[in-house]
Amino acid sequence: MTTLTDTRPTAGITLTEPFIERYLEVYKHLHANPELSAQEFRTAEYIEEHLNALGIESFRCGKTGVVGILRNGDGPVIGFRADTDGLPISEQTGLDYASQATGTLPDGTTVPVMHGCGHDTHVAASLALAALLKASLQLWSGTLVLIFQPGEETAYGAKAMIDDGLWDRAPKPEVVLAQHVMPLAEGKLLIRSGHMASLADSWKITVVGRQSHGSQPEKSIDPIVAAAAMVLRLQTIVSRELAPSTPAVVTVGTFHAGLKENIIPESAEFTVNVRTPDEETRAVVLAAIRRIVSAEAAASRAPEPLIEELNNFPRCYNDPEATARVATAFAADFGSEALVEAPLGMGSEDAGWLSDAIGVPGVFWGFGAFEPNLFEDGASPSGNHSPFFAPEARLAVVGGTRAALSGVLAYLGRN
Repeated sequence: MTTLTDTRPTAGITLTEPFIERYLEVYKHLHANPELSAQEFRTAEYIEEHLNALGIESFRCGKTGVVGILRNGDGPVIGFRADTDGLPISEQTGLDYASQATGTLPDGTTVPVMHGCGHDTHVAASLALAALLKASLQLWSGTLVLIFQPGEETAYGAKAMIDDGLWDRAPKPEVVLAQHVMPLAEGKLLIRSGHMASLADSWKITVVGRQSHGSQPEKSIDPIVAAAAMVLRLQTIVSRELAPSTPAVVTVGTFHAGLKENIIPESAEFTVNVRTPDEETRAVVLAAIRRIVSAEAAASRAPEPLIEELNNFPRCYNDPEATARVATAFAADFGSEALVEAPLGMGSEDAGWLSDAIGVPGVFWGFGAFEPNLFEDGASPSGNHSPFFAPEARLAVVGGTRAALSGVLAYLGRN
């Protein structure tokens, strides 16, 4: 069986060993130098320098986003997105190119930073894609809009680029493509029609009470008791307000209150993360959260809680016709056995904003970059967002680049 480690031509283009070595160095540089969401300044400069060296025009968009435009005569206009931000994770992979970088969170906290979700892979593959297409103009025609998007982890970047005039400044594509490295064996491509990832919402809820000495609870309105009741009651939304066939997740990720054991505090706060498969379910769950929070506060004689919306992720919807076109190209280039029907994941993506903003189809897929033996006997490597997440470098570069080539040339290089 052939795999993505092969250097056979993909859609007529061959990855040579010197080329692979060049982009392995690009990947390792990116991996060792991650930056937090909305702080990808050095990463943006590195991308701009690389595109400039290739002779590809580019412009900055969304503060730390970069857009490259590769024109090659008449033909379709295609968008291809790669996200660029890292995560506040202390890397524990032991790689000789492991990140030692730190960053500063919005609250001023200094944290370690790691490319723990594989965005370094996405940037390296996208830059390699640009280089290969620039060197193979005779094999395709049209325009490729390369979108190097910041802030995917915080649902900031795609919207920031759109708000900064992305589609007023770049040619409007007929489809926007994006990909993501996954904990899959090399040679596997994960794709499905319809919703590819969940919608997501994060809220901070502040419950206001009345402070009192711990020995005088009658003089208090205890925000901890009220908030705890809310947390427990929220867990009934999925089990009692949605059909068993409807996937959804309601997670309380943080809970903070008080400074001393004998003081009933003035307030308590907690954060909620919600994952839903579609807009209808999202509306039901979010309305239920508001109802429960309000009712539990009233039951505790507390004022209406304060709800702050921290972020939200849009749908990541794979247009069926466009998905079929990309899947057909994958099957032609890698064999039908490479394709894996993706389940509806509860992870989230903001790439959908890029296509939905201008009413064009989007296609999002995953690719594997791990040795097959890591999956023997039901085992699997550490997944995305783990401090041990470590795609095999060569598989990541070759696999990501070949998948990108196949998907893009499904439009620019095939009739």
